Amino acid sequence: MIRIYVSPSCSSCRKVLKWFDEQQIPYVQKNIFARPLTEEELKDMLMKSENGTEDIISTRSKIVKESGIDIDSMTVKELLKFIQQNPSVLKRPIIVDDRKIQVGYNSDEIRVFIPHIRRLAEWACKHTECPTYNNCELGKTPETKSI
Repeated sequence: MIRIYVSPSCSSCRKVLKWFDEQQIPYVQKNIFARPLTEEELKDMLMKSENGTEDIISTRSKIVKESGIDIDSMTVKELLKFIQQNPSVLKRPIIVDDRKIQVGYNSDEIRVFIPHIRRLAEWACKHTECPTYNNCELGKTPETKSI
C-alpha cells in the first residue's frame, strides 16, 4: 500500500494527493502533524532513500537553523526521536510504497507509482496500432475513460 506523508498547508502535498486521486491509485494519507511518525515508518523512509537524511530532512527548516543541530552527528536513535518531536524538519510530501520512496512532487517521477501492468498497457496503446484503442479501458487515464 502506498503511504503519503503530508502536511495540511503544503501545496505540493495537495498536488500529489490530487494526482493519485485522478489516477485512481489507492493510498493512505498520513498527516505528519496529526500523529507522530513511528520509528518503523522513519526507518523505512531512511532505508529506501538513496542519500539517507539528506533526502528526507530539510536542513533549511527553522528548527534546524535556530538550534544549530548537526543532523549528521546524531545517532539513529537520537535522529528518530528528533524527527518525531519536530516533524516540520521533514521534506514534504513523502511517498512510500513497499520498494521505493519519492520526496516532493515531480510530474515525471511520480509515474513510477502507476501499477506496472497499467504502464505496460499505456505504452502498448501508444506504440502500436491497437484496433480497440478507443474502447480500451486499461490504457486510458481516468479523465479519458468513458462513463
